[in-house]
This record gives sequence, C-alpha cells and structure tokens, in this order.
Amino acid sequence: MINRKYISRCTLYVILTGVLISFYSCFNPFSPGIDNSESNENIISDQKTIEGVFQNFKYAYTFKDTSIYGQTLAPDFVFSYFDYDLGVDVSWDRATDMRTTEGLFTNTQDLRLIWNNIVFQEGDSLLVDVKRGFNLTITFNPNDVINFYGFVDMNLARNSVEDKWKIRSWKDMTNP
Repeated sequence: MINRKYISRCTLYVILTGVLISFYSCFNPFSPGIDNSESNENIISDQKTIEGVFQNFKYAYTFKDTSIYGQTLAPDFVFSYFDYDLGVDVSWDRATDMRTTEGLFTNTQDLRLIWNNIVFQEGDSLLVDVKRGFNLTITFNPNDVINFYGFVDMNLARNSVEDKWKIRSWKDMTNP
C-alpha cells in the first residue's frame, strides 16, 4: 500500500522542481533587465566649463564617438602639429580632422586618454588659451600598442557666457 503523505511530498517535489526549471530556463544571464535606477552622475558634460570640454573630448576617445567629438570643435576649428620628418608645420580644418579622427576610431581596438594637469591657462569669459599635458595609449591590436605623452595648446571660444565652449584651435606639441 502506498502512503498518501509520501505521494503528496513527491507531487510537491515534482511541482517545485518543474517551477524552478521553468524559472531558470527563462532567465538569461547575458540579457539582464533594464537599469531604471536614477543616477546624478552624467558622463557627458554640457561644456559650459573648460573642464567640461576636456571631459567630453575624453569620452569621445574612450567610446570612439565622433558625434560627441564633433560637438567639442568650433566650426572654424584648425588642428596643427610640427612634422619633424619634413621640418614644417602641418595643419588642417575641421572636416579633415573629423575624417582623420573617424579613421582613428574605426581602426583601433582601444583608446585610452588621460588628461594631466593644466600647465597654463589664460583668457577671459569668451576666449581662453589652455596648455595641458596628456597620455594617450592607442591599441591597434594586442601586439601593436603606441603610447604618446605630450601637450596640447588649445584655444577655446564661445560667443556669450551662456554658450558652450568649443575648441577653435588645437596645436599638438607632442615630440616623436
């Protein structure tokens, strides 16, 4: 004769096992739920401060985001550097810089930019000259990593104190 308590326990065990299996079969650890928590920290700056421009610039490099990068540059932006091989200054406009930066973002596995201390800053509420050190690590692949340590000389401008700061010119002062 079969004990009723034993059947009830077995039935309960089978039902619980079935529920647990169905629960875990629906759970996908690689597809977590949406994070609806509120955070006061914003990784994109409004660029109302000089530091905000540098934060957005770093964000653009870290996440290879040309749309954020483009928002840091003024329409009349000019990039320049000294070509030591040719012995001449080289410069280009905003459109060329955007294409060049997009190529860098596309052809690298990882970009790590660290802004160091500002060594010089002079200007007013509409035009500022900033000289700042940086470290940039460019990883094309695990066997091809380049480290740059240098300085930038940037002129930032805005039309009024309510506007965002934009980089008007960037002179790269990195030695080879």
